Amino acid sequence: MPRKQTEAIVLRTFPLGDLDKMVVFFTRHHGLGKGVAKGARKFGSRFGSSLEPLSYVKIFFYEKEGKELVTISNCDLLESFFDLQKDLDLSFTLSYFAELIENSLPARSTDDILFRLVLLTLQTLKKGGERAYVTAYFETWFLKINGFLPDLQSCKKCRKTPLEQGWLSPNKDGAYCLQCAFHKKEEIIPELEAFLQWIKQHPPSQSPTPSFSIEQMRSIRQILKEIIIYHMEHTPKSLAYLKG
Repeated sequence: MPRKQTEAIVLRTFPLGDLDKMVVFFTRHHGLGKGVAKGARKFGSRFGSSLEPLSYVKIFFYEKEGKELVTISNCDLLESFFDLQKDLDLSFTLSYFAELIENSLPARSTDDILFRLVLLTLQTLKKGGERAYVTAYFETWFLKINGFLPDLQSCKKCRKTPLEQGWLSPNKDGAYCLQCAFHKKEEIIPELEAFLQWIKQHPPSQSPTPSFSIEQMRSIRQILKEIIIYHMEHTPKSLAYLKG
């Protein structure tokens, strides 16, 4: 039973027994994992603060063939995002990111692009990135990586482009123009496509926040959330606590 090591992001932990912790983590090389950190709740534990949610760590673990749970033997903290948790809105935002990752990846399914997205998002928020924009950045790339980001530039039926006014399709796989829309529930504002194009070309750590109004950002994020909820087949619990 050789020991493995890999970079990981701790998604969440919860108590197990009197002294241990159950840890859900997302690794760069082994995908989504779940394991027991024995003695992690003891005072002066060797794990220290490395198991705080959304910590970027190097994790060491043992696994047995056919067993879902691994045994976490050690964890080295590479970068802490603990200070972000002091802001309530940011804390809920981080929980939202963690929930999306945990509920979208099969166990042991690797995704290096998604791992790099999560780490970049956390580092951008740590540097003071604007929360609504960075969250929309994460949501856009989360949908794109999973193959769920639809083409919103042209009408699904008549192929009219660009859409001056349109509505999201019921299956969240495209948009209909004013004349073709039969389900006018989630309106697509013109700024959405400009925002999506900006995000594809500008990593948030290297570019200033684009100038969209608070109301425009709210409408943009509403469409992104509707697409996420549809494909996740449930509403992430963390969304109930987010203000926008």
